[in-house]
Amino acid sequence: MEFITNFSANLSGTVWGWPSIFPLMVALLLITGLVTTVMLRFIQIRRLRHSFDVVRGKYDDPSHEGDLSHFQALTTALSATVGIGNIAGVATALHYGGPGALFWMWVTALFGMALKYAECTLAIKYRVILPDGSASGGPMYYIEKGLGKSWKPLAVFFAVCAVISSFGSGNSIQAFTVADQLRSDLGVPTWITGIMSAGLVALVILGGIKRIGAVTSKLVPYMASIYIAGGLLVLVMNFTSLPGVIGDIFQSAFKPAAQVGGFAGGTFIFMLTWGVKRGLFSNESGQGSAPIAHAAAITDEPVREGVVAMMGPLIDTLIICTITGLVILSTGVWNSKMDATLDINAQNTLSVIVDDGQVHTDGELRLQDKFTGTVDVDHGLFQGVNLVRNHSIVDAATIWESSGEKFTGTMEVKDGDIQLESIDGLILTGLMAQNGSPLTAWAFKEGLRPILGQWGYLIITIGVVLFGISTAISWSYYGDRAMVYLAGPQYVLPYKLVFVLMNFLGAIFSLEVVWNFGDSALGLMALPNLIALIFLNKKVRSMTNEYFSKDHKPLR
Repeated sequence: MEFITNFSANLSGTVWGWPSIFPLMVALLLITGLVTTVMLRFIQIRRLRHSFDVVRGKYDDPSHEGDLSHFQALTTALSATVGIGNIAGVATALHYGGPGALFWMWVTALFGMALKYAECTLAIKYRVILPDGSASGGPMYYIEKGLGKSWKPLAVFFAVCAVISSFGSGNSIQAFTVADQLRSDLGVPTWITGIMSAGLVALVILGGIKRIGAVTSKLVPYMASIYIAGGLLVLVMNFTSLPGVIGDIFQSAFKPAAQVGGFAGGTFIFMLTWGVKRGLFSNESGQGSAPIAHAAAITDEPVREGVVAMMGPLIDTLIICTITGLVILSTGVWNSKMDATLDINAQNTLSVIVDDGQVHTDGELRLQDKFTGTVDVDHGLFQGVNLVRNHSIVDAATIWESSGEKFTGTMEVKDGDIQLESIDGLILTGLMAQNGSPLTAWAFKEGLRPILGQWGYLIITIGVVLFGISTAISWSYYGDRAMVYLAGPQYVLPYKLVFVLMNFLGAIFSLEVVWNFGDSALGLMALPNLIALIFLNKKVRSMTNEYFSKDHKPLR
């Protein structure tokens, strides 16, 4: 576990943190989004009305090739994007980056609408229809067919990253967050949630894309509506604090907040990186995943599906993520600590530091601050050390035995990690900073307390379960299309079986491990797609001009 934790952290740091002055992935996302927006003359604003008309089915023609209607293609893509990124991803960005991270999520979404338009237009243009009549498309196809055979190694690299990312950001992270939320709220063991989640995912994905589309087209609108309604209710009840919150967002967008996630400081690049990568995780713009779903749309007009796709970041980030962020900030929980109980085990990110140790602006503990040796615990109280959870010192930390008695004894610690043999059955209580979906649940609980009492968090519990499972369902399709490209349709079933297994494993691993692998795969997947979009921008502009020069009469 220690090796996996260190490896995942180093991999994520390399993908998202190099060079430290201005990370390459952040720069590439922002620059490609800006260039695409300018070349297409802000199509995300000019043609937004047309996208609503297409989604409403005014141009649907069942005689065209494809597997899904425009609406089903959008909901399938949205079910992969509207989910854990909106609940846990926003909370994580605010925990690490402060209010300013939300501003950079907005920027990512605005540029992302243009990126999503471009990549999904290309997905229809260069898709292939398989012998069984199903459609298969995405960046691997438009890299090879749009840029030429010499670019096939880049297409293969994307497809491999898509398979890996489907196991990570699209699957394991979803399962982990569902399991973490049910453990936090209802005390359900993570392995039980893992079995249930994997079973439900298997039940749907083994039925193919049409079953996936049928499920997501019904599930997404309802779950999004419940979540949005709950969030708006919190904001109405806290409307007097909103002007100050919005002011903090813009003020700290270029000057990080003084206190983030329980530690002092924070740099502009650190905050920018968290905003951009959580924005990308939320709406997947430029990542190349959504084009795989939109390539299955029933249409013969690539641009028509492109305008449908650009609604994704609008709904996902500019609306739903904004509601989540404002709820967390307006209730004041983003930099607070709550009275919490934690079973001490290998899944929990708990560190022991020397009494004068500090958590630094990069969110990491310096090695010399981490404690190694024997810790004395007297009637539940640690002697000479501090505990850190979610990059914040645990206040009033107390250790209890399962019998309810305060623990007295010793613990063995190595490089800040409590050794498992010394903590069997022990429970930690204290004031702890929250992160991920528990932070969002806390915000909803506090915001809705006047109406629902202690039960406001159930909106998040229900949302996490529905969002997490639906996202995994859609991501399985992304991975299986990549597998078709790499090895052929005969390998789809083995891929799905591994996918179900990874869903279970994601539920029982730790937060840092799951998110680090997910972030790494996400960044590696985006890289070849962004390169392709840069070189194919002129082709997209040409198709756009040709399409809108025609008179398109609604069929309904």
